[in-house]
Amino acid sequence: MSQAGRKLAAIMYTDIEGYTALTQGDESLALKLLETHRELIRPVFAKYLGREVKTMGDAFLLEFDSALQATECAAEVQRVLRGYNETATLKVPLRIGIHAGDVIHREGDVYGDAVNIASRIVRLATGGEICISAQVYDQVHNKVPYRLLKLGPQALKNVSFPTDAYNLELPWQTSRMNAVWKQDRNRVAILPLVNITNDPNDEYFADGMTEEMISTLSNVSGLTVISRTSTMQYKGAKKNLVDIGRELGAGTLIEGSVRKAGNRVRITIQLLDAREDKHLWAQSYDRELQDIFAVQSDVATNVADALKVKLLDREVTQLKKKPTENTEAYLLYLKGREFWNKRSESNVRKALEYFQLAIDADPGFALALVGLADSWGVLQSWGFVSTTEAAPKMKQAVLRALKLDNTLAEAHAAYALELALYEWKWEEAELEFKRAIELNPNYATAHQWYSYSVLRYTRRMTEELKEAYKALELDPLAPVMSLNMGQTMYIREEYDKAIEYFEKSLAIDPNFLMAYLHQAGCYLASARYEKGIELIETYLPKVQTKTRTNLGFAWAHGIAGRIGEARRLIAEVEQAGDKELIPPIEFADAYAALGETDKMFEYLDKAALQKDYAVPATLVDPFYKRYRSDPRFIALKDKVGI
Repeated sequence: MSQAGRKLAAIMYTDIEGYTALTQGDESLALKLLETHRELIRPVFAKYLGREVKTMGDAFLLEFDSALQATECAAEVQRVLRGYNETATLKVPLRIGIHAGDVIHREGDVYGDAVNIASRIVRLATGGEICISAQVYDQVHNKVPYRLLKLGPQALKNVSFPTDAYNLELPWQTSRMNAVWKQDRNRVAILPLVNITNDPNDEYFADGMTEEMISTLSNVSGLTVISRTSTMQYKGAKKNLVDIGRELGAGTLIEGSVRKAGNRVRITIQLLDAREDKHLWAQSYDRELQDIFAVQSDVATNVADALKVKLLDREVTQLKKKPTENTEAYLLYLKGREFWNKRSESNVRKALEYFQLAIDADPGFALALVGLADSWGVLQSWGFVSTTEAAPKMKQAVLRALKLDNTLAEAHAAYALELALYEWKWEEAELEFKRAIELNPNYATAHQWYSYSVLRYTRRMTEELKEAYKALELDPLAPVMSLNMGQTMYIREEYDKAIEYFEKSLAIDPNFLMAYLHQAGCYLASARYEKGIELIETYLPKVQTKTRTNLGFAWAHGIAGRIGEARRLIAEVEQAGDKELIPPIEFADAYAALGETDKMFEYLDKAALQKDYAVPATLVDPFYKRYRSDPRFIALKDKVGI
């Protein structure tokens, strides 16, 4: 712009914390970092229509038409950089400041107090943080799913008056993610045992021992034991144990190492007070492999003694129980769990093979049968196999497991889920969930499944929230637990809270694509159509075929009132004919968005005839609440039994 012009704008200023010192220490490395950071964040600026006014060394000066655009862009920039920093040797600690006000355009540059204040506010942030002025806060505080923490009036250089500023708290930053949990002495985290053999193929054994120790210690009702998904986040991490305890809200930590050599194993265990960084107990075990269960039992007993927790008689019995006498079967089971925990289709199918081999080696090995059931459950829930294929196999495996050992919490929980989702036997399912939780109060998955199946679908919303929160407390760094809390908030129509929990899932795992799709649903439900459609169009193609993606697009456009586009997309799907098996529930969603009620109920009835596990979810979905008084909707509820 060659002539001067005045306008209201949002100004973003960014710089890299510590860049000057890095330049003085290693100029070539600093220049490489500078170029990497520019390549990473320039596409984000473009996505949010930020105009790059200029760069000044490591700093960017950008102009946006709205404070909301600038704030959403800043959050996305920090998310991108966080993903990069997780694996990068040389990290990019970017600071961002945003102010909104009058600016003057002259010869391609911008001037004015808004620019000056933005460049000063950035200094209030540290690497990875975002600071905004009160003027930005006024425009975005009820529009973004982030907490805005007031810093109070700040004296800024060359600004003649104190300026109120706020820190935008991103989901992965400490006070939101971790300060929820009281750092209680009896809240215990078992960190990943270190494999100290020279053979990386034994990594599965170290990870398996970690998981089995968590499972064993979980039988002690006087302890809260954090689940595997959360503690495995620290595998290989060079982090202070006090910080880990604070992040997990754990007052007590267990760490150790494993050395496996042939048929012998050496395990070293230490118990630590995470609040005071104090050693409580240590023990080394040099045993034959077949004695491994005695080691697990002894560790659990010693931890209980050290924390002065009294073991109940049934807990003592449970701790002494050996799941199998067959060492080969146990090692095969551990390999199965290694693959199952990776969750991709190929890995879960590999897990099925190992669990079956473990059962072949010991037909009485109930835990391996639970592994089979869990594998079929994952394959079905992720859409890799049909319900008609998975449900009978899941049920057969879990009933065999219960016949062998009816004290397995995992087996009762798996059976409960099968009864709820695939048979719609809600009362029977609830009894099984309660039995699972009675046997192992620390089994996070049982609390999660109970919340999202029986309690959610029977509309017992207070109980659902309680169980969902308990699951999150037991496994705070598992993306799926935050996702479940988000779904709970969505059902309650608390959409901003739901978005906040989905953000937390993504903070833990930026590739957890389902969280983006659930966010999209919240934005669409709260009439923020552009954002919802943007998320659907970006992420749905990554998890669905083109045909099913078009149906999802039709649903989103229909909700946004873009009926012509929605009809065009549905027509494309119908022209494809029967080339692909598409769940009727997806057609029902699309026609519901168009307001074509008869077609919607036609496909809902088809889904109900197939016992599609998504039907109960549809009946409690806020998108369908306008149909709840329709006799056909009531008839569907009767059929489902809710």
